[in-house]
Amino acid sequence: MSLRQIDRDHLIHPVHSDAEAADAVVFAEGAGAVLRDADGREYLDGLSCLWNVHVGHGRRELAEAAASQMRRLAYATAYAGFTNEPAVRLAEQILRRAYPNMSGVYFTTGGAEANETAFKMARYLWRRRGLPAKTKIISRHHAYHGLTLGAMSATGIPAFHRMFQPLVPGFIHVAPSYPYRYDGSMAEALDEAIRREGADTVAAFIAEPVIGAGGVIPPTADYFSAVREICDRYGVLFIADEIITGFGRTGRWFALEHWGVQPDLVTFAKGVTSAYLPLGGVMVSGAIHQAIQEAAPAERFMHAATYSGHPTCCAVGLANLEIFEREDLVNRARELGRRLRSGLERLRDLPRVGDVRGLGLMAGVELVDDQRTKAPALGLGARVLAEARARGLITRIRIGQSGEYPIGDTVCLAPPLVTTETQIDRMVEILREAITAAA
Repeated sequence: MSLRQIDRDHLIHPVHSDAEAADAVVFAEGAGAVLRDADGREYLDGLSCLWNVHVGHGRRELAEAAASQMRRLAYATAYAGFTNEPAVRLAEQILRRAYPNMSGVYFTTGGAEANETAFKMARYLWRRRGLPAKTKIISRHHAYHGLTLGAMSATGIPAFHRMFQPLVPGFIHVAPSYPYRYDGSMAEALDEAIRREGADTVAAFIAEPVIGAGGVIPPTADYFSAVREICDRYGVLFIADEIITGFGRTGRWFALEHWGVQPDLVTFAKGVTSAYLPLGGVMVSGAIHQAIQEAAPAERFMHAATYSGHPTCCAVGLANLEIFEREDLVNRARELGRRLRSGLERLRDLPRVGDVRGLGLMAGVELVDDQRTKAPALGLGARVLAEARARGLITRIRIGQSGEYPIGDTVCLAPPLVTTETQIDRMVEILREAITAAA
């Protein structure tokens, strides 16, 4: 029986579709920005698999870091009263590169768990301060924050909700203006939501600095400074979901640096280990850290996970950061991002390209039915992906939606930070051919 048939018979995939599984690519190897399947065919990795293979595939030093740590101590509990050196060192190294107000790190196994943890931390802080009614979380339409129950409820993409209703109570979404601008005036939607719900009931606002899986939607320069001011005015915590944008993806270690804004909590994952092992976490400000540290026994931080601070995962994270520094990958992401955007901007001459947007080494090409009206193209993206794959480019789309908050199918690009200039140019070339053929 073929591997594909066994796959169809037994493996349930994320966002499962049996039709898509019929012709699945069976990945076998990778090197840099290139993936190779079981038949020996090579593909350019246009999305770092899932926005996360920052240092590229096939980095032996990361495999060796994992093996070396496993030989000494593969796993040990990090519950209070126990610790391990890789977790301690990695927390220190992450904070060195983060916003100046960050003080503590709690490790998780991935991004959705990190966001769930941040929601609990927000509630925890307000209870410690005698404000237990502050429980609600405000997020944005088109946002993606993960698919566990709380994280899914914060996610603003209806397709992920449809078969899992009802959402968790207390999650509120604010809308962008059309076409999906997040600017200073748009921050007023947050202000209105807080006043409508009552500031005494709102715990936190969560936002990706650049919306990623929701269609690569960057803000204008004034948006997050306005968000910060509104959160401060009403006593609402600001959670920055940097699961995609963190660790150099936008050309800065963390993306809010672009606008000089500091959040209260930062969730991270993906790039912290370049996906070589699962790891995520939450950074917290000094005030939140202090609330956890100084709690009386009856109010201690009773949140936990078996694999928090996993020694092997953290050892790989440390080795990953060494590669970042040695190869200056944060600056490289900024330079490659300029080249990628410049190439993609030239696709605007294609009748079905309605917008090109992004920041650093993440970009989106939105497909439309009509350039003049910007009417969303729905269904075109799947054909574009198939044409791109046939030409040797693997990436994903944000599936478009009509209705109140329309968006066209959007091709997302976020290649590894070690991608070559020639490979960047070829990705753009393939995308032009794919859109032309599909349209």
